[in-house]
Amino acid sequence: MNAPGMDVGELVAIDVHTHAEISRDGHSSLSPDLLEASAKYFKAAHRQPTIAETAQLYRERKMAAVIFTVDAEHATGHPRISNEEVAASCAEHADVLIPFASVDPWKGRAAVREARRLVEEHGVRGFKFHPSLQDFSPDDRMAYPLYEVIEELGVPALFHSGQTGIGAGVPGGGGIRLKHSNPMLVDDVAVDFPHLRIVLAHPSFPWQDEALAVATHKPFVHIDLSGWSPKYFPPQLVRYANTLLQDKVLFGSDHPVITPDRWLADFAKLDISDEVRPKILKHNAARLLGLVKEDS
Repeated sequence: MNAPGMDVGELVAIDVHTHAEISRDGHSSLSPDLLEASAKYFKAAHRQPTIAETAQLYRERKMAAVIFTVDAEHATGHPRISNEEVAASCAEHADVLIPFASVDPWKGRAAVREARRLVEEHGVRGFKFHPSLQDFSPDDRMAYPLYEVIEELGVPALFHSGQTGIGAGVPGGGGIRLKHSNPMLVDDVAVDFPHLRIVLAHPSFPWQDEALAVATHKPFVHIDLSGWSPKYFPPQLVRYANTLLQDKVLFGSDHPVITPDRWLADFAKLDISDEVRPKILKHNAARLLGLVKEDS
């Protein structure tokens, strides 16, 4: 089974973590001060490619990519990029792009209605949460109706975990609270929604061991490796990826702040077995995203 227009068998990798950072009319996903701070944190000019440019980059490399924005209007006051626009742009590049959405959990019942509509009418295949940027604790019951509909729809929920470059260096961190991105807060979500497929995004500094514990204990919790060059991965993360969690760890770059080329070049130097490497790069994501049958 393939996604419409996508030949999974021909792909060399699936990147589960890329960002739609600018809309067709030039609207940025982040406010100017947070965007500038992010560029300083990653020590690089923060170029914002269009979704079409991202599609072409991955197409040239025979890779697919999950792409999303972040809806944090309640906490930041900054209008989001439309989920419908992201989904429509992905439909135009369905051979390589997989649309996720982001719905601010503070929007309550409106968020629940939107999540259902985005999956059923716009082909969205998962949801991104950034607890620190959205200023909510993942275990807050306020968000539970949203998790409930996502679980019912059978699509994954991806949670930012660990420190974030967004707000770094801004007084007060731009109001962003790191504590919301402790993976142990997602453990409650995994308990209360036992069939919800969850991805803990990024090496979870300073809570890497907590992330490994949750992913080892809860059968539907995965870890993506985005946001860091693999040469900086904690040794315990590499060890678990190569052994106990080899079927639950996923390639993610965090493009555009880290390019897939840089990530893959550094990943090639890691001590990962030949058997496990293709699982991380492609097969685990294909199964999680429903691009192939569970037993394939």
